[in-house]
Amino acid sequence: MEISLISVLDYAGVATFAASGALMAAQKRQDVITFIFFAAITGVGGGTLRDLLIGADVFWVVDAGYIVVCTIVAILVYLTRGRGVHEQTLLWLDAVGLCVYACVGAAKALSLGVDPVICVVMGALTATFGGIIRDVLAGVPSILLSRELYITPAIASAALFVGLRTMMGMDWTWASGIAVTVGFIIRGGAIRWKWHLPAFEPPKRP
Repeated sequence: MEISLISVLDYAGVATFAASGALMAAQKRQDVITFIFFAAITGVGGGTLRDLLIGADVFWVVDAGYIVVCTIVAILVYLTRGRGVHEQTLLWLDAVGLCVYACVGAAKALSLGVDPVICVVMGALTATFGGIIRDVLAGVPSILLSRELYITPAIASAALFVGLRTMMGMDWTWASGIAVTVGFIIRGGAIRWKWHLPAFEPPKRP
């Protein structure tokens, strides 16, 4: 049950991020091949980095289904021209995917015996790195530079998930449900009310 739930959430996270990559290609008026490339790099980029860092088999190399999902999502976005998907809708879908994928990434690292602290890092990387690559390739300002809470919700979800699993021995379903909810509230606050952390203030010259 736990493994099947992780797989479902994993595919859902990949599909969500693939859609955001394809929509970026739509904004740049690219061809269908670029749609697929952007969808794939956004969908599997974070998980690829995670697997390489923890010495695991790269998940989409082992299971080609992930690339198939990215391709299908990209073609659907291309054929529909992104109609019916509003920017705010995508933001909220991305918020869910961000927190879910943070837990999935942390869970995979944890299952391989990685130190819990590093599992939190792997969860955050899994959830955010694909979007960072997408923004760099598209030549748009990264969300990391906007002071908007984006990595913070991913870290919160991953840390809470790992803590509930390792320190309290909580069931995977409950731990991930609580962690995703908390991360989503933080990300939702950033989207709705522009929550952000205090900016660095350089010392004033005398």
